[in-house]
Amino acid sequence: MPVLIVSGTGTEIGKTVVTAAVAATALARDLDVAVLKPAQTGVGSDEPGDVDEVIRLAGGVTTVELARFPEPLAPATAARRAGAPPVRPHEIAETAGKLATEHDLVLVEGAGGLLVRFDEEGGTLADAARLLAAPVLVVAPAGLGTLNTTALTAEALRARGLAALGLVIGSWPAVPDLAARCNLADLPDVAGAPLLGAVPHGAGALTPARFRRSAADWLAPALGGGWDVARFTADAAPGARSRAAWDAGTGSAER
Repeated sequence: MPVLIVSGTGTEIGKTVVTAAVAATALARDLDVAVLKPAQTGVGSDEPGDVDEVIRLAGGVTTVELARFPEPLAPATAARRAGAPPVRPHEIAETAGKLATEHDLVLVEGAGGLLVRFDEEGGTLADAARLLAAPVLVVAPAGLGTLNTTALTAEALRARGLAALGLVIGSWPAVPDLAARCNLADLPDVAGAPLLGAVPHGAGALTPARFRRSAADWLAPALGGGWDVARFTADAAPGARSRAAWDAGTGSAER
């Protein structure tokens, strides 16, 4: 798995923090890691972006950002409005492929969901994944509404012959409600892929040292961690104590 695509079912659901957690876990195993952000939108030229946050949280990774557009829009729209050339899927694939020759793991973090347009021809992160023949790690929210967007993302992957490595919940609440608890069992079913982790809400606010020590506890062995999905799901099942899954599987997100 030299290249792993990290995509979400939407925006603002924890993709960057999940990317940082996967990177930190790989670094702890003495792997060389690169993180590629094809297009950063909504950030000025002198402001920190997603790759900067990954470096802050995870530590010594190689980072590449192919383009940056100031307005918080889909990459194709943001590029057009900025009068700048868009990022195309073949450019993403070529850059990731080169990084893969120099690193043990390359994480490609998308923008928004899987089918967000990168160029005027409708090129998407899914197209880059297909060119790379790379698996996709889907980041999903925990609560109400996530089953539909996750099912749609899984359907889009299957339609393109792409493999979903699994799912990670981008922000697991300290006190999960009934929907979040039930979704632990339902998400793998609708996605047709295993649940591979749950990053606690507020993890991005941890000190970098605490984040790096804790990251492997949030991710399953397939991602290099020690998170136990069966135990986590059982502890969070309806009828279990509301904080049990948090305490057993992730630890407190206090600083």
